[in-house]
Amino acid sequence: MYRFAPSPTGDMHIGNLRAALFNYICSLQDKSGFILRIEDTDNARNIDGKDKEIFEILTKFGIKWDTLYYQSKNLKFHQEFAAKLLHDKKAFLCFCDEATLEAKKEAAKARGEAYRYDGTCEHLSDDEVLNNPRPAAVRLKIKNEPQSFVDAIKGEVKFEPQNIDSFVLLRADKTPTYNFACAIDDMLEGVTFVIRGEDHVSNTPKQNLIRQALGYTGKIDYAHLPIILNIEGKKMSKRENSSSVKWLLQKGYMPEAIANYLILLGNKTPCEIFSLNDAVEWFDIKNISKSPAKFDEDKLAQINREHIKLASDERLKELGFDRPNLARFYTQESSLIPEIKAKIDQIYSSKTVLGEWSDNANLIKNVVLNLDIPDSFDEFRNTIINATSLKGKALFMPLRLLLTGAEHGPELKELYPLIKDEIKEIVSK
Repeated sequence: MYRFAPSPTGDMHIGNLRAALFNYICSLQDKSGFILRIEDTDNARNIDGKDKEIFEILTKFGIKWDTLYYQSKNLKFHQEFAAKLLHDKKAFLCFCDEATLEAKKEAAKARGEAYRYDGTCEHLSDDEVLNNPRPAAVRLKIKNEPQSFVDAIKGEVKFEPQNIDSFVLLRADKTPTYNFACAIDDMLEGVTFVIRGEDHVSNTPKQNLIRQALGYTGKIDYAHLPIILNIEGKKMSKRENSSSVKWLLQKGYMPEAIANYLILLGNKTPCEIFSLNDAVEWFDIKNISKSPAKFDEDKLAQINREHIKLASDERLKELGFDRPNLARFYTQESSLIPEIKAKIDQIYSSKTVLGEWSDNANLIKNVVLNLDIPDSFDEFRNTIINATSLKGKALFMPLRLLLTGAEHGPELKELYPLIKDEIKEIVSK
């Protein structure tokens, strides 16, 4: 069982989408099922409507979930399992307030050490616990032994005892921390494989320890994806426009092209241009590179052009192209949907040719409006030449302006077959 577990706290990042795609592909390969879990326990950071935006984006990318969970609905289970760990003496109540903990963190920082909880409350007597009036968090008791797990991409990952302290499971307000809620939910939902970003590597041993303390024997495998770098080779910031899936879609990239590129990044693939269904046939998470992948928008643009060329007429009409053949034709000049639409719209818009080409344009226009439009561009051109005596630039510049509304563009001979049936309408505008 695979899952994708986003938080409704901001725009979906391309790293999130990449993880969603990989989990979904793997779920289709072994037909195990795919869970979408909205991790909404951080009420202070949740943004209204972001969950619906997540649904819409995943749907645009063809990602379908078998089950939908909201993490906040599992709060009673989080609290019950925390109570069980306390009862089994595998967790303890911690009465340290934020000010005290912050002072200890600053002291550790001043010594040049990483802060680790020092166990102040772990060995309190029953009387000290019962008579303490302060609110208490719940912390997991940690054995002083190394932890490790095998990552499908990174291989064996080890953590020394000093790198994992008695971390908080349940805050003083009785809400779960990320690691506790995530560990419990994966356990309850029967998740067997987690593919996520490498920023979660240090969370994995903690989540494994939580389930072990609860006596859970189910095995969960992991694959942690290397970060995505920008074109300068630096970690991609959420403030960069191209890191936002919503921004990429609004700019005019097809979901098919974005998915293709994210699956291609840092991966060994049998070809460069493919669909999500193609990837299901050959994708292997073990082929993902251990090294960070660099996001190149120029490469994405090239892939976008190829997907516009390959798209069916029906798909292009869904994207707003009334004339699919023209959309494919204009990929030789542009990569983005709005740019291509603008060039096509210009052909069918009102055009007034001014300046030095005005008179020649009127001559050509009168000839075209009274002409039986031939199938051949050469015949079309020669007829205009014979009727007007115009040649060279004096012919082609006003003709181009009449047909396309632009001084520069594709070869008119290549464009002609696509517009010849509407040429009288085009030049009369």
